Amino acid sequence: MTPSIRLSGAEVRRGGRTLWTGLDLDVAPGEFVTVLGPNGSGKTTLLTVLLGLLPLAAGTCEVSGSAPRRGSADVGYVPQQTSVDPLTPLRGRDLVGLGLDGHRFGLPFRGRAERTRRVHEALLQVDALELADAPVGALSGGEQQRLRIAQALVGDPGLLLADEPLHSLDLARQRTVVELLERRRRDHGTAIVFVTHELNPVLPVTDRVLYLVDGQFRIGTPDEVMTSETLSELYRTDVDVVRVRDRIVVVGAEDRLVHTGGGPR
Repeated sequence: MTPSIRLSGAEVRRGGRTLWTGLDLDVAPGEFVTVLGPNGSGKTTLLTVLLGLLPLAAGTCEVSGSAPRRGSADVGYVPQQTSVDPLTPLRGRDLVGLGLDGHRFGLPFRGRAERTRRVHEALLQVDALELADAPVGALSGGEQQRLRIAQALVGDPGLLLADEPLHSLDLARQRTVVELLERRRRDHGTAIVFVTHELNPVLPVTDRVLYLVDGQFRIGTPDEVMTSETLSELYRTDVDVVRVRDRIVVVGAEDRLVHTGGGPR
C-alpha cells in the first residue's frame, strides 16, 4: 500500500537555520500522527512542505506516491486560526465551499446540487449548521475554527493536515472534533497529521508522535516518546513525565512547564 506520506532524509532550512534534518517518516493511510514540540521547532513548516509550498533543502518527500503539489484536492488543510475582517462578505457555507473549488482558480465544482450536499454534510459533521448563513467575520474564533475544519473535510481528502485545530474550542467542541477525526480516518482511511501543543485531547486516537526540539526529533508511539528519558534527551535538561489517570503532564527543570494539555478523557 502506498504511504500517504513518505519522507526520506528530509531537511528543512529557513532563514539560514536548519530546523530539522535526516527525517525519515512513512505515514500509512488511516494513521493518526501527532506532531509536538516548542515554538520554532518546525511543526508548521512540516505541513508547509507537505502542502507543496516549501521545497526540502535535502532528501525527498512524497504525498500519495507523488511530489507534494500546491492546491492538491486530495489534501485537506486546517490552518492556524487567524482573524477575519468583520466586513468580509463571506458566509459560513461559502467558506466551507472553498474546500471544494477554492484551489480551482475560480472554476466552480461540477454539479451545484452535489456541492450543496457536500457543504451541508460537512457543516453537519462539525455541528455548525446554524453558522451556514452567518457572516464569517462576525463569528467567534471557535466558530470560525469549526468552519475551517468543515472546509478541510468537504473535499473528501485522503490526507488531512491540521495545525492547532482545537484552538479556541471549548472541551465539548474539542471532543466533537476529535471524535469526528477518529471516525474519518477509521471509515475513510484518511491519514491525519495533527500539529498541537496539547497531546491529551488526541492521546486516545494518536498512533504515533513526532516530537521536534531544536533540530532533534523522536518518532514512536506515545508510550515510547512521552517518557522522562526521551524528553530529557531532546530538551537537554531534566524533564519529568507524569501520568495522571489517562493524562500526560510534562514538567521541566525547576518546575518549568514544558508541555501539558487538557481535553477528552
